[in-house]
Amino acid sequence: MVASSFTVLRASRLCQWGWKSWARLSGPPMLSTDGRTTWARTNATLSLEPAGRSCWDEPLSIAVRGLAPEQPVTLRAALRDEKGALFRAHARYRADAAGELDLARAPALGGSFAGLEPMGLLWAMEPDRPHWRLVKRDVQTPFVVELEVLDGHEPDGGRLLARAVHERHFMAPGVRRVPVREGRVRATLFLPPEPGPFPGIIDLFGVGGGLLEYRASLLAGKGFAVMALAYYNYDDLPKSMETMRMEYFEEAMNYLRSHPEVKGPGIGLLGISKGGELGLAMASFLKGITAAVVINGSVAAVGNTIYYKDETVPPVTILKNRVKMAKDGLKDVVEALQSPLVEQKSFIPVERSDTTFLFLVGQDDHNWKSEFYANEISKRLQAHGKEKPQIICYPEAGHYIEPPYFPLCSAGMHLLVGANITFGGEPKPHAMAQLDAWQQLQTFFHKQLGSKS
Repeated sequence: MVASSFTVLRASRLCQWGWKSWARLSGPPMLSTDGRTTWARTNATLSLEPAGRSCWDEPLSIAVRGLAPEQPVTLRAALRDEKGALFRAHARYRADAAGELDLARAPALGGSFAGLEPMGLLWAMEPDRPHWRLVKRDVQTPFVVELEVLDGHEPDGGRLLARAVHERHFMAPGVRRVPVREGRVRATLFLPPEPGPFPGIIDLFGVGGGLLEYRASLLAGKGFAVMALAYYNYDDLPKSMETMRMEYFEEAMNYLRSHPEVKGPGIGLLGISKGGELGLAMASFLKGITAAVVINGSVAAVGNTIYYKDETVPPVTILKNRVKMAKDGLKDVVEALQSPLVEQKSFIPVERSDTTFLFLVGQDDHNWKSEFYANEISKRLQAHGKEKPQIICYPEAGHYIEPPYFPLCSAGMHLLVGANITFGGEPKPHAMAQLDAWQQLQTFFHKQLGSKS
C-alpha cells in the first residue's frame, strides 16, 4: 500500500514545494561535511495506525521510535488537493527517555499548534494559497498525506530521520457509490456495504453549487443511505440560484424514500449554510422528513426567492452599508442581512414542520447570525406547540463545520458577496467542534431514524 501510495504522491508532484528537504525523497538523508556529502545513519521509524490507509474521519495514531533519549524533533505533514494547492503543518516535539515519541501522550512544544493534539498535524494544516478551502471533489480517490520526522526544532533545516505516506480515503471498504439521474434529480447515492434497507438522509451543501459528495460518502460508512444532492450549477441544472423551487427537492425526497434500500417511512436531512436554509424550507413545506440537522443555517431566505406551488418566501434585504472591513482586507458581512423579525415575509414557516431538529451552531460564525437564527426557530416552534429543538453551540467555531480533521476555513470567496469574506473560527476550538458535531449528528440520526432494518 505504501509503495502504491508513493506512486500517487509522485504523480501529484507533492515533492516540489518550498521546504528544502522535500527534494530528498529517495534514500536516507544526506549531510554535508567539509564540503562532501555523506549519508546520515538513523534508526528512527515513523509508524502509523491504521497503517497505509484510513478513512478521513478516523483518528490516526502517530508514533516515532528509535530516537535518542530526549531528542528534539519536528514532525511535518503535507497534502495537495485536487487543484494543486498545498496544505501543510508542523509541530516540535521531544522524545521520551526511551527515545520514543507517541503523539497521543506527548504534547507539541510549538509550531502549527501546541499541547496534546494527536491529530493536530491534519486539522492545523494551512494552505499555500490565501483563503483556500480544503474540499474533496473525487471521493473515489484518497488524499495522500506525507509525514516526515526531522532532527531538531527547525521545520525547514533539520535532517530527515523518517518518513511515511498515508492514504486518507472517503469511502469505507465496500461502500457503494450510485450516480442518480432520475427525472430532474441530479445526485449521488452512497450505500453501506451490506444489504439494506438503511435509514436515508439527503445531504445539502451551500452556495458553491455543484455536487459535493465527501460528507455523504463518509456517513454511508456509518450505516446510512446518504444522497448528496446537487441543486444548481451542476450538469443540466440551472447555472444560478435566483429561484429555489421546492418541487425539485420534493422529487429528490420521493426518489430517496421509494428506494428499495432505504427504510421508511421518513428520511433525514443534513444541510450546512445555504443547504441548511434549504433543509429548513424542505422540512417546512414537504411531508416525510422525520429528522433534520442544520449546521449554521439561516431561517430567512437569502439571495433568492423560495417557491412551493403558489407560495413564495422572498429573500431578506441585503444591507450593504453594514458590511465592514475586517483584517487583511476581508469583508465582514455578519451584520449585512436584515433580520427576518423585521421582514417577516422572509421567515421560512418552520412552524408548519413536524420534523425533529438538531441545530449545530458556530458561535463565531461571521457568514450570518447562525445562533440568532437557531434561537428564533426554537421560539417559533414552541410558540406553535411544536417540539423544542436541540441546539448545540460551539464557542470560537466558525461557519464551515465539516467532518473531523478538515482544516479551518476562516476566510474565502463568497459567491453572493463577490469578494473574500471572513467566516470566523479559531483552529483548535473549531477542530474540536467538528469532532463533536460529527458524533452528535450520527447519534441524532440513529435515534430519530433508527438503524438498518
